[in-house]
Amino acid sequence: MSTVETPRSPYARTKPSGTNWEKWGWMYMRASGVVLVVLIFGHLFVNMVAGEGVRGIDFAFVAGKWASPFWQVWDLLMLWLALIHGANGMRTIINDYSSSPALGKVLRFAVFASAAVLIVLGTLVIFTFDPCPSVSPEQFDLLPSFCPPQ
Repeated sequence: MSTVETPRSPYARTKPSGTNWEKWGWMYMRASGVVLVVLIFGHLFVNMVAGEGVRGIDFAFVAGKWASPFWQVWDLLMLWLALIHGANGMRTIINDYSSSPALGKVLRFAVFASAAVLIVLGTLVIFTFDPCPSVSPEQFDLLPSFCPPQ
């Protein structure tokens, strides 16, 4: 008994079109994680180990740090990378566990909207922070001691 074999069509892999966002999200998580480890441990060293330690952290300490563009950029990078890293991680969790596509879309929008708001507010705080604002003479005693008289 002979069987007739039908020829199989050869499998042809199609080239994916568009950007592979999952791949770029995966790569971002790894790269930002490494950079965040350096930024966070540097932040902890400067704030907790160097100088007076925890006792030395007060309004004047933060004002002195943010007077330097280096520390502004350091804290800005830490803020942006951490918030985007966290939002991307939440996006992954939502993709894995959301029960319906509509719910997933709403949750992803909420995560990205909250991350965007926090990034904008944090950036504004870092770059518009003024430890010595203009005040009336009767309120001058409320300012930190390092502010010059007005």
